[in-house]
Parts: sequence; structure tokens; C-alpha cells
Amino acid sequence: MSTLLHISASSRTANSRSRRLGQRASERICAAHPALKLCRRDLTQPFLPHPDEAFVEASLRPALNRTADDRAALALSESLIAELEVSDLLVIDFPMYNFAVPSSLKAWLDLVLRPNRTFRVTAKGKIGALADRPAICIMAAGGRFDGPQAQPDFATPYLRHALQTIGIGSSQFFIFDRAGRAQHQETDRDFDRWIGGLLRTIRPGHAPLRQSLPSSEPH
Repeated sequence: MSTLLHISASSRTANSRSRRLGQRASERICAAHPALKLCRRDLTQPFLPHPDEAFVEASLRPALNRTADDRAALALSESLIAELEVSDLLVIDFPMYNFAVPSSLKAWLDLVLRPNRTFRVTAKGKIGALADRPAICIMAAGGRFDGPQAQPDFATPYLRHALQTIGIGSSQFFIFDRAGRAQHQETDRDFDRWIGGLLRTIRPGHAPLRQSLPSSEPH
């Protein structure tokens, strides 16, 4: 059975705009693919721990040399990676906090990006160990990305590169800025058109059609 892994990272719940559109995306995808299994991972309920010394040392130690304590330190990481490995597509919704991804999403990335587990270091650079799959990334930002008061966006290039590092190169971003002042109806219409275009290309369990995926950047 194909699996959709839906990851949410906003510290807000009821009033989160990124969560609202992430939920909308999952519902549209599952309606189009009724056999799809939905797996949810809320990165704030509870918050994931940031890497500590035990995790770092265990992740750098060769697998055959790890102790029981090492394996315990890596247990959560292994669980999160297992969710990724069995997924056929991803939905990641998150807000921009201070020009970048929230720490909840950064913690998840720190736990799943592991040398000799989800990527290998070679003479040509890092090579992802996971199979590629579509990743639908939805970001809400309170500032604006155009005009004389445009703010920088370090979040989307960082997340795209992090996913590419582990082998997930088929990421697409829906970005809506001025989220606190945006007209919800207009945003919803734009999003519905965007996700509708993606639904024509997404085939869970099949290789992603990378070149045909539409993009909303910049929104």
C-alpha cells in the first residue's frame, strides 16, 4: 500500500495557516488516491529533541561498533527515518520563523540526515541513500518577498537542499507571504489551482515526474 507522510511544523495549531493548507493538500491527495495510507507526524506534539552528545557520537560511530546505549540514542532517529523510507510522497507544512525554518523542522532534519544512513559522503560530495519521491512543501510567511521591503528567504533553499542530500530531489513549494494580511479566499483559490496541477502528475508508488511538476515560486 502506498503511503503519504504528512509533516506539520508550526507551533500554532488551531490558527496556523500553513497547517490549514497542509491539511487541504492531504485531503485532496487522499481523495484522488483512496487507497493511500496517511501517516501524520506533528513535530510539535511533542516537540522533537535537538541532537545531544550521545546522538552525535552514536551517529558517527560505525554501526558494527555501536553499543546498546548508542542504539538507544539513535532509536528516535531510526523511527523517523523508517517513516520516510516507507513513504511514497511527502507533504511538509511549516511557517517561516525569523527568515528560516522553525526549530521543530530543523530538529527533524537533524535527526533524519545521518551520514552512512540516509546519505553517503563521497569524493564527489554527499549522495542520498533514499529513493526519490514527490515532496509537497507549503510555507507561510508573515513578511513579503517582493518590493522595497522584501525579506530574505533562507527557508526554502535550505529545505530543498536538505531533502536533496538524502535523495529526495522532487520537491515543490507553495509559498504565501504576508500570511497575516492575506485574503484567505484568494490564497485558497491559488492553492487549489496549484495542488490540482500536482495531482495530475502524482502517481503514488511510481517514479516522480520531476520535470512536469508546476511551481508556485515566487507566490
